[in-house]
Amino acid sequence: MRFVLLLVACWLGTSTGAPSQAEAQTQAEAQPQSQSQPLNVVFILADDLGWGEVGCYGQEKIPTPNIDRLAAQGMRFTQHYSGAPVCAPSRCVLLTGRHLGHAQIRGNKQAKVHFPEFNEGQYPMREDTVTIAKQLQQTGYRTAAFGKWGLGPVGSSGAPNRQGFDLFFGYNCQALAHSFYPRYLWRNDQQVSLNVRPIPGHARQADGEVRLEDWVGENYAPHVMIEEAEKFIAAQADQPFFLYLPLIEPHVAIHPPKALVDQFPAEWDSQVYRGGNGYLPHPRPRAAYAAMIHDLDRHVGRVLAALEQAGVAQRTLVIFTSDNGSTHPGRQEPDFHIGGADPVFFNSTADLRGYKGSVYEGGIRVPMIARLPGRIAPGSVNETPSYFADWFPTLCDALEIDSPSGLDGDSLWPVLTGQISTLTQRRPMVWVFPEYQGQVAVRIGDFKLVRQMLNTKSPGPWEVYNLATDRAESRDIAAEHPELIEQVEALLRTQVAENAIFPVKIPGLAHTP
Repeated sequence: MRFVLLLVACWLGTSTGAPSQAEAQTQAEAQPQSQSQPLNVVFILADDLGWGEVGCYGQEKIPTPNIDRLAAQGMRFTQHYSGAPVCAPSRCVLLTGRHLGHAQIRGNKQAKVHFPEFNEGQYPMREDTVTIAKQLQQTGYRTAAFGKWGLGPVGSSGAPNRQGFDLFFGYNCQALAHSFYPRYLWRNDQQVSLNVRPIPGHARQADGEVRLEDWVGENYAPHVMIEEAEKFIAAQADQPFFLYLPLIEPHVAIHPPKALVDQFPAEWDSQVYRGGNGYLPHPRPRAAYAAMIHDLDRHVGRVLAALEQAGVAQRTLVIFTSDNGSTHPGRQEPDFHIGGADPVFFNSTADLRGYKGSVYEGGIRVPMIARLPGRIAPGSVNETPSYFADWFPTLCDALEIDSPSGLDGDSLWPVLTGQISTLTQRRPMVWVFPEYQGQVAVRIGDFKLVRQMLNTKSPGPWEVYNLATDRAESRDIAAEHPELIEQVEALLRTQVAENAIFPVKIPGLAHTP
């Protein structure tokens, strides 16, 4: 631990220039946002980053100075939720403002299951989908996305360019994003060669020495994608832009460059990971996982620096969050979670129950930070319950553009700008998730109701938790609140539209959407 503390001090002192909270406030007050120019938006989405995996949310082992600096300069939410407990549906909720009861994409289904003409990519959004990017594009914003897409193959109705993005660069297919050294990435509808000798995202090594260098290629995709983001920011100084950055860390497979891994203590890893829980083997899985999160933090720092260099930082709303919680346990190598991750060692959920794939708090409660100098109070912390469906109306309010009808979220703009302290009339938050045996969750005020095993022959009962006193969801109080169960069942009858592609069987509900 002494080594890590010294490491943190070194990074804080030499690589980030992170101001104190008081300095951040002084800077924000001295440089208020210009009201004569439209706002830009940078939305940074981490992949499988747990609620407790960054410093400003309690992480003690992995340095995240740039994300912590962002929090010191903006507002940190303690009860923000993703759109879903896995990748593709979470992104669908984010981009469309429609919760999982209404979302088109509610799981990670591959496109080829229904569209055999595609050999990569996930089930596509429809052509007529209204996304944040389309809404901003129509009002004159330059729109771009760099990272992982997962909402429709190139050539399908769900491709990024057909969902409002002028420019896309990265992985179209989230399954291919398991490799950080892929053969190619996509620039719109064109493949860009990246590695002559690509590294697969999945392999096992039952015996023998596990060598890091066997799983490293020529060009590390995250570094290439962040360079493209920097170029985009530099080119947009005179035009309002929406930049969506669905970065791929720390989603497994774990194979960052050796120089990043070597920054972390050798004594962390007394056991190698052999790929038994999927993805790739690694000789130092804990150090490598920490390296991925620290590298994610460096990406955030580079984006913030690019905004400063372009002269647009003071009029750019920056949002940082994650698509779901940290990865869940595996079976073949029980000391590790999927892909060799070790969320127990890093206390990745910070006492929340569950992991990725679960509608318990550990699967969907995520970090969220928003910064806008002169409008969002630096160093502020807010406990307002909120989730991905809120971002569409929030951005419409922030940019003073019309919000489309039918959105499920509530605008957070009055909370972010200090007009109100919280949303007193918060609509219930809904998750209807067909995968991992079928799950439903609804949050109403401080109460959260969960039902599991819905797509099995033995659906579980309703569970009720009071998150104000039990954020670990350790005490089921369903027997004390039958009225809440009746309220939620009535709510779901109007808030769950039929979806034949992603069905969930909710016993006793006659759907009347």
